[in-house]
Amino acid sequence: MNRRTLLILAVTCGVAVGNIYFPQAVGPLIAAGLDTSPESAALVVTATQIGYTAGVFLLVPLGDRLPHRPFLVTLLALTGVGLLVAGCAPALPPLVAAGAFVGVMSVAAQIVAPLAAGLVGPERRGAVMGTLLSGSIGGMLLARTFGGSLGEWLGWRAPYLVAAVLVLLLAVVLSRALPVTTPSSREPYPALLAASVRLLRTEPELRRSCLYQATVFAGFSAVWTCVALLLSGPAYGLGAQAVGSLALIGAATMLCTPLAGRLVDRRGPDPVNLVCLLGVVLSAALLVPGDLGGTRGLAALVVGTLLLDVAMQSGMVANQARVLALRPDARSRLNTAYMTCSYLGGSAGSWLGVWVYGRAGWRGVCALVALLAAVALVRHLVSLYGRRALPRRSVAATASQDLCSRASSSWADSSTR
Repeated sequence: MNRRTLLILAVTCGVAVGNIYFPQAVGPLIAAGLDTSPESAALVVTATQIGYTAGVFLLVPLGDRLPHRPFLVTLLALTGVGLLVAGCAPALPPLVAAGAFVGVMSVAAQIVAPLAAGLVGPERRGAVMGTLLSGSIGGMLLARTFGGSLGEWLGWRAPYLVAAVLVLLLAVVLSRALPVTTPSSREPYPALLAASVRLLRTEPELRRSCLYQATVFAGFSAVWTCVALLLSGPAYGLGAQAVGSLALIGAATMLCTPLAGRLVDRRGPDPVNLVCLLGVVLSAALLVPGDLGGTRGLAALVVGTLLLDVAMQSGMVANQARVLALRPDARSRLNTAYMTCSYLGGSAGSWLGVWVYGRAGWRGVCALVALLAAVALVRHLVSLYGRRALPRRSVAATASQDLCSRASSSWADSSTR
């Protein structure tokens, strides 16, 4: 793993992930352009995330079975085709269908993570995961800004068409730049799919990581799906470009994830998870005044979304480092189980956020984020307490067994005498 390869892989993550997130910034433009309601247009975001979840489950396990270079090039080429179709969609239903297809094929980042984990030693794995996640974050943030600004200027179709060109160009670069790798498994495809489900059942640390990321990512998706509705509503009266500008403030997250990765390498993932979950709860409180409008409301949105982004992405580094260390021979299948659960949470969060926003407004969305983070935090505290209590129980049990053994020996000696 040299710097050039790592840079190319980070850019691949950014471009792939950006395809999932730029529709969040152009939702109001899609509603206006296709003469539908904002809630209906939000189906494009939900469909893309559901498609991504399906792609993670159905395609990422093949990373253990297929050579990485041709697999990644094929995925990117199909993603480009899907983006072209979406950009030319005449109505909402075909756009939703094309968005789902783009989501299915945009799983390159989840192929790259196990690939990179196999190219470095365990002492560097957290730092490399942090760098790749910085690429993903950069793609996510720039995609929202790019989607909002370009959509305001040229209409909602332009972001889809420009993204298609970028993805196809990247496919050409990867076809020449990626190293040749040997698959780690020869299992048939059905066995690969079954393995992901089986790993969820047999690996408690995988289940724990899945719970943390699914709940936090659900709150994250709820906020970013609804913030477009809030900014374009009566409290602010702003356009899609404002959503992109707000997202761009989160660029500081790109500096935090490599730091989180190094902390994971030195201290382990659990302390990082604890800080991140507390950060999500705090971000929910900071976001509450966001519906007031004006300078105070905008400041709350800036600070709250920035903290939420940092906490969610740093927690992702900790969780993924924990998961990919479990079984070196099944990293893609482990990542499949982990990311499937994560994006199921994100898809549910997008839908639930819009539902809550329509009934309880922005503050209801903030309460939803806090509740979801509290579920993960309670589970984490139970895990930490149980882990600390176990050695004490073990010491007590050992002492009790030793005492019984001594008493038995004494009784046997006296009987002999």
